[in-house]
Amino acid sequence: MALVDLLTEDSIALNLRSRDKRSLLAELVGLLDQEGALADADAFLDAVLEREATGSTGLEQGIAVPHARSDAVRRPAVALGLAPDGVEFGSLDGQPARFFLLIAEPVDADSQHLEILASASCLLVDPAFRERLLQAAKPREVQQLFAEAEGVTLPPAVAVEAHLVAVTSCPAGIAHTYMAAERLREAARELHLDLKVETHGAAGVRDRLSAEEVQQADAVILAVDREISRERFAGKPVLQVAVTDAIRDPRRLLLRALRQPVQTGQSVQPITHAEAVEGWGLYRHLMSGVSSMLPFVVGGGILITLSFLFGVDAASPESPEFHPLAQLLVALGGTQGAFGLMVPVLAAFIGRSIADRPGLMPAMVGGYIAAQAGAGFLGGMVAGLIGGYGVLLIIRLCRPLPDALDAIRTILIYPVLGLLLCGSLVMLLIEPMTALNGMLVDWLKGLDVGNRVVLGALLAGLMAVDMGGPVNKAAYTFGLAAIEAGNYFPQAAVMAGGMVPPLGLGLATVLFPAVFTRLERESGRACLVMGASFITEGAIPYAVADPLRVLPACIAGAMLSGALSMALGCQLLAPHGGIFVIPLVRQWPFYLLAIGAGTLLTACLVALLKRFRRAPAVAPEGARPDAKSGCVQRRPRA
Repeated sequence: MALVDLLTEDSIALNLRSRDKRSLLAELVGLLDQEGALADADAFLDAVLEREATGSTGLEQGIAVPHARSDAVRRPAVALGLAPDGVEFGSLDGQPARFFLLIAEPVDADSQHLEILASASCLLVDPAFRERLLQAAKPREVQQLFAEAEGVTLPPAVAVEAHLVAVTSCPAGIAHTYMAAERLREAARELHLDLKVETHGAAGVRDRLSAEEVQQADAVILAVDREISRERFAGKPVLQVAVTDAIRDPRRLLLRALRQPVQTGQSVQPITHAEAVEGWGLYRHLMSGVSSMLPFVVGGGILITLSFLFGVDAASPESPEFHPLAQLLVALGGTQGAFGLMVPVLAAFIGRSIADRPGLMPAMVGGYIAAQAGAGFLGGMVAGLIGGYGVLLIIRLCRPLPDALDAIRTILIYPVLGLLLCGSLVMLLIEPMTALNGMLVDWLKGLDVGNRVVLGALLAGLMAVDMGGPVNKAAYTFGLAAIEAGNYFPQAAVMAGGMVPPLGLGLATVLFPAVFTRLERESGRACLVMGASFITEGAIPYAVADPLRVLPACIAGAMLSGALSMALGCQLLAPHGGIFVIPLVRQWPFYLLAIGAGTLLTACLVALLKRFRRAPAVAPEGARPDAKSGCVQRRPRA
């Protein structure tokens, strides 16, 4: 990483107004606060002043390098200020300082950042370099000086408006997709960049990029965790990263994209099937199937649950409670409707994720066979993998065939051989898969209260581990499989575990505002809304900023809520969550009690843990300023 990634035009002041040390430091801190590098400007200023109290960071030759590590720093950043007339700073040579490089570091900054910042301070030792800094008329010229000294290319100037386009997509296509898009938009506004973002979510493609917008783009960002076509970005600089990178550090991502080299050749080749298998992973294929299946599960499950409002047996014509509307709801949502299709759809889109369109049909037929035989979710997943990888094998075996047979391959060879291979293997495996699924159903039904409590605590805790990531999705998928098996206890625990982290953090900002930054307090209400809507990802910003304190509190609260949900006999028939389905929960008053207890525990724990924050370090361990050169030098280790 180069200094130009940290030193922006907004963090450069060519003529500082302050004439005393404290005011000057506050002015420099204000530059970093304006560009969003700080979570709490006052707290960081206190950390810088505390560092200065141990000994001035004013060196010789008019150079000062104030710095501090603090929890109030969101990301590594620097601010450069020039005071041509000099300001008394307590320097080693007793002379006023004119060049101020303020270094802001998070408490967990790595050695890479320290080395980059140390080398930047060394540049100021050169008298010719300092003189050129004083002659700079614009912040852009200062950036260019540092870029030339470090041997890197400066991104396009803000004055020449840069146009970027981005695509965001996570495996489930629910929360991460849209959070990444919003974070990129916010960072683009801070950098004064023109950015258009296209999202590929569970609801389909939104804000689709036009051909003209792609053509005008200076760079393309693909923050995606599943395969998408890249053919339309031919000839453009393309930066492809995980969707979580866009959530955690969108600003750095935008700057990296602007320095991305133009692709060689006339076009960017789309991801091949082999690249998809090697680069995207088994988890992403499975999550592609789960996300495509969710509308069937949620829609069908809620319709079935609504039918119970007329009576437990209201859908049966032989029952005294029979109601035609209940019969209709069960027909649409049950095995004749949405629920009957969810396993084939799961298999189909796993196969499609692996082998593109040729893998969809064989996998879907295999999933249908598995569903009819009673193999459940397990059978659907296995059928999807067999269909996808089986077709992928057939595609590779057919590569030597002449190009004249391309049309025949797609229309005839792949479907016939794929169906034959996938169908035959699923038929051979159907008996063991059915037996294994039956064992799972029997195990769930045979759990006593004590074992249910342990299972509930485990599932709910897993929901809070990575808040929408692979572990969270695995626990949620287990809850769906339990519903399909006719057991509704696990899904209730899963929903409680997914709601507690954002609810607990939102409540903590209300009850204990002093332990949070101003921005965290302002985000607390939104976090409460997201928690009530079963969007666990609402807690991610808090967890990223302070994982060692936030994650244990969230996991503990979620586990408590899951255990209480099981112990109190709560059942959730709908495969979704949030306040919208609370009326559909059996024993819903006790369920609210379980969620409330977990929420309160998380709020209290996070407040307690945050009171034991590590004090800001006064200087990087093992480093000292050299009085002659002004560079940071390492002490020799014993």
